[in-house]
Amino acid sequence: MNILNYEQVENFIKFHIFVPPCALSVQLLITKKEPSLVNMAKGRCKIEMKRIESSTNRQVTFSKRRNGLLKKAYELSVLCDAEVAVIVFSQNGKLYEFSSTSDIQKTIERYYKYMKQVRSEATEIEQQQAEQLKQEAAILIEKIEAIKATQRKLLGQDLGSCSIEELHAFDDQLEHSLWNIRARKEQLFREEIAQLKAKEKQLTDENRKLAQKCDGNPPLLLLHQGELPSTSLSTQFRGGN
Repeated sequence: MNILNYEQVENFIKFHIFVPPCALSVQLLITKKEPSLVNMAKGRCKIEMKRIESSTNRQVTFSKRRNGLLKKAYELSVLCDAEVAVIVFSQNGKLYEFSSTSDIQKTIERYYKYMKQVRSEATEIEQQQAEQLKQEAAILIEKIEAIKATQRKLLGQDLGSCSIEELHAFDDQLEHSLWNIRARKEQLFREEIAQLKAKEKQLTDENRKLAQKCDGNPPLLLLHQGELPSTSLSTQFRGGN
């Protein structure tokens, strides 16, 4: 297990993460010759996020990324005065860790304590919400029972416990309901009568148009209604012959 402290990380940054002058010259040459290759020279080319198949390349990438992660953790702790802890296990099970404090165990204990407090607060909030929902459900049940009791009394059931005032109230409510029912019934009758009159007028107009097309011969509807012409049908037929 490798434990890195501040001094080790600083030495690592000074002696391992170092750009030689030849690399800077190559980068400068690429910039002059082909500006589009600058990002590739800086290592900013897009990398596909998937497992590296080559074990050698995978190990090299792991070392580079691990060192970069530890460097960033160190910089974060120094620049922002933050308590930082990083734990990394390699593919072979080797442990690498960094802690901004003298003991990483203290940071881990602080983390567990914080998460325990967060879970406790979340549980308390859930319990309060559940209790509130129970109270609301109880109130709704009481309202439903009251509505059912009123409905039964309006139907003439369970009237033994009603007082005179309640019976008068039910009587007035029923009278009002009957008035509304009768008013609605009359309205529907009037609408139906109006529709029938409109249909009758439409049929009469169509019958008259048919009469005009038949050269004055009376339509069957007018004959049934008793609107006979001045001469009988037999006379018209004889005149036609």
